[in-house]
Amino acid sequence: MITGTIVIWLIKYLIRPLHLFNESGTFFLGIAPNLIGAFLIPFGAYWFFSGKNFLLARIFRIQSSFDLRLVCSLGFGMLVVNEYLQKITFFSRTFDYNDILFSAAGLLTAYFAFGAIRQKLLLKTI
Repeated sequence: MITGTIVIWLIKYLIRPLHLFNESGTFFLGIAPNLIGAFLIPFGAYWFFSGKNFLLARIFRIQSSFDLRLVCSLGFGMLVVNEYLQKITFFSRTFDYNDILFSAAGLLTAYFAFGAIRQKLLLKTI
């Protein structure tokens, strides 16, 4: 989780501003923070909320497939709202449909990856 955050910061604040890549590399660096960040959502929720009992932890605790779907759905909803808030000129950010598309791809990949890891760990404990 921490490594993923550091990679996102490196891309956003160090690699992208240097403009070292061609058009396809620039496109990938543009969507990479959304793709990586969305991929980390279920892993971050599991890491941060497991073992805790306050209200938010009860919503985001991942103990079943339903909980994983709930976390991923709520995460995607927050990603879409965040992207549409960028349309407000006050924030001086740029809205991009590709960010939503690749956030969805990252979250879908994370759903299957986290589900497979969780299933493998459950089978190991039995």
